[in-house]
Amino acid sequence: MPDIELGVPRGVVESLPDEDGTAEQDMRRAIAGIQSRLNEEIDGSDPAEAAAVVADAVERMEAQASTYHEFVPELRAWGQSPIYAIAWRNLYVELIGQLYEHEWLADELDRERNFRLVDDGIRLSDL
Repeated sequence: MPDIELGVPRGVVESLPDEDGTAEQDMRRAIAGIQSRLNEEIDGSDPAEAAAVVADAVERMEAQASTYHEFVPELRAWGQSPIYAIAWRNLYVELIGQLYEHEWLADELDRERNFRLVDDGIRLSDL
């Protein structure tokens, strides 16, 4: 099974007003950490087991994106620029998309996430 590779999307980097590149470096470190943890956890797993691990990571990234999204109006209300909150929110959303771009993982990840919806008590159909 190939390793998962993630990167900082150009659009996210270009949205940052950070002249010294600190925010970009922070994002690169965060992505490297996520990537290495995922690759360590899925090493030697079959695709279904890997999808369960990645689904956990996707859920964490969705929670992070939601948290940053909630910061945006609050920062604006305080007269602060929400650009970094927006950039981090967009980064997590883009990372989720990058995970789905791995062909060997996409179908299994969809299957795992759908299973979790049903397992949580949400019934898609009684037919």
